[in-house]
Amino acid sequence: QVQLVESGGGLVQAGGSLRLSCAASGRTFSSYTMGWFRQAPGKEREFVAQISSSGGSTFYADSVKGRFTISRDNAKNTVYLQMNSLKPEDTAVYYCTGRRGSGSYNYWGQGTQVTVSS
Repeated sequence: QVQLVESGGGLVQAGGSLRLSCAASGRTFSSYTMGWFRQAPGKEREFVAQISSSGGSTFYADSVKGRFTISRDNAKNTVYLQMNSLKPEDTAVYYCTGRRGSGSYNYWGQGTQVTVSS
């Protein structure tokens, strides 16, 4: 069982940066693939980024590629999402998620709001 708690959201102007953090409980964090999803008002939740259990492999949605960077510190049980060159369309609730092995993500945080003003 893993519990995930996001932090770092807030209000930022377009072109600005934010770093989201996701702290995980449990001693098996290093065995989990971790990801970030987001959900804008009136839209479905969408994939943002993913990082392998070791941190050696990452994958991004086309909409954030080159602007966002996912990373993790297994010693601190934390995964990060560095968001640069933010756009108003990045406004959403951002969710941290995790899974072991293949299959669907089955652990979710409560979400953190990111608002980008134009």
